[in-house]
Amino acid sequence: MKETKKLTEDRMIKTINALENEFAAIRAGRANPAVLNKISVDYYGSPTPVNQMAAVSVAEARILVIQPYDPSGLKSIEKAILASDIGITPANDGKVIRLTFPQLTEERRKELVKQIKKNGEDSKVAVRNIRRDAMDKFKAMKKNSEITEDDMKQCEEDIQKLTDKYCAEIDKTVSAKEKEIMSI
Repeated sequence: MKETKKLTEDRMIKTINALENEFAAIRAGRANPAVLNKISVDYYGSPTPVNQMAAVSVAEARILVIQPYDPSGLKSIEKAILASDIGITPANDGKVIRLTFPQLTEERRKELVKQIKKNGEDSKVAVRNIRRDAMDKFKAMKKNSEITEDDMKQCEEDIQKLTDKYCAEIDKTVSAKEKEIMSI
């Protein structure tokens, strides 16, 4: 019973962490190395993340510099960035690649906020699905006479409290990211 509660809470925490990682990759008008996290480069036949084959640094507030450890990988990195959906054209000077992040327009900010809210809703749905799975386990335990009716009610209350707590945390995370996007 306790391990089911612990497992449920761990899954909810992972959902929050996934949401925060998703938000870190949203480009908000400033240089953020996290936008490159999802980009893999075909490097000698195997997909390799950019941050494993190059030093990624923030040169200025809106400029990201990518310096490959192996200069022969420069073209591959540039090609992968162009093929990705980050919407920034890389500038290759033969030694490093520079990504200049444009200022966000009001329209683009509103699109980003919509995306943020959608991601938040998806995370809440995931948390609720985790709650449902836990409730199903407790009902099965009750049916098999492993726990009493009172235990089941207590477990349901505990799981509901966890669900409310993590849904509130998702709302807080969404609200903070929304403020960040709109205040740039």
